[in-house]
Amino acid sequence: MSKIKPSQGTPYARIMGVGGYRPTRVVPNEVILETIDSSDEWIRSRSGIATRHWASEEETVAAMSVAASGKAIADAGITPEQIGAVIVSTVSHFKQTPAIATEISHKIGAGKPAAFDISAGCAGFGYGLTLAKGLIVDGSAEYVLVIGVERLSDLTDLHDRATAFLFGDGAGAVVVGPSKVPAIGPTVWGSEGDKSETIKQTVAWDEFHAERPEKFPAITQEGQAVFRWAVFEMAKVAQQALDAAGIAPEDLDVFIPHQANMRIIDSMVKTLKLPEHVTVARDVENTGNTSAASIPLAMERLLATGQAKSGDTALVIGFGAGLVYAATVVTLP
Repeated sequence: MSKIKPSQGTPYARIMGVGGYRPTRVVPNEVILETIDSSDEWIRSRSGIATRHWASEEETVAAMSVAASGKAIADAGITPEQIGAVIVSTVSHFKQTPAIATEISHKIGAGKPAAFDISAGCAGFGYGLTLAKGLIVDGSAEYVLVIGVERLSDLTDLHDRATAFLFGDGAGAVVVGPSKVPAIGPTVWGSEGDKSETIKQTVAWDEFHAERPEKFPAITQEGQAVFRWAVFEMAKVAQQALDAAGIAPEDLDVFIPHQANMRIIDSMVKTLKLPEHVTVARDVENTGNTSAASIPLAMERLLATGQAKSGDTALVIGFGAGLVYAATVVTLP
């Protein structure tokens, strides 16, 4: 018979606060056109993107995360010392070790929380949210800080016509804490490793170290293959998340998909047959694709502008490199 004491956790978890940080520099499509043969009209029609934010030298992954985290912690009404775990999803922190989560936890004054990074591309926020929920229900932490942060401008090939216009920088953070009622639904997540080559880094770090190629590693993708996968397969995953939470499309108040591409977003809305009353996040137009940061950034903007309100029921779904995905229904803070 096991001698381990029962878990001291709570039955449920919820998002208690949200915060975001967008770099001060706004980059319009005209800047992108300086290095690729395209047009503003083509970029807008293919992606819906008009501008994106690019970080300065001072706006590091850690600095942006600290700024977003401070807002989320204040919004949650707790102190940094109450944070029991810090989870950071990013693909643009260039040190293999230590995890950037440890530096962030120190800079926000969180004491000695568990701190670790995860790499799940554009689905990273959903993965982090699910891990946070598990930690709270298990009793391993009372409050968990989940951060999605990227400086994708560092990994963008500005001469690649297929991707140069897509990516932006930023950080989004949420505080997850205990709840007396269900407020984060079951997560439908997974991966399709046979498609892992459709979004990838051009050169592995060991190859870069060994051969010192002239071009720094960048992100590349097979745009049409990714588009078809996102439109047809992710709508199915989103529906599975609704079913798992016992929610019908008409019960939703808000839809916050990964901000990859406006055409993908609009296609998913159509496939899911979302009613007109459902607010749809379209932050991609002015923020670009910020990978793991896109969902919390979009969530923060919807709440800040009044397009969404506290207590709304939202479907969130992220998808990207791997190919990986994660979808869940949440109650907004």
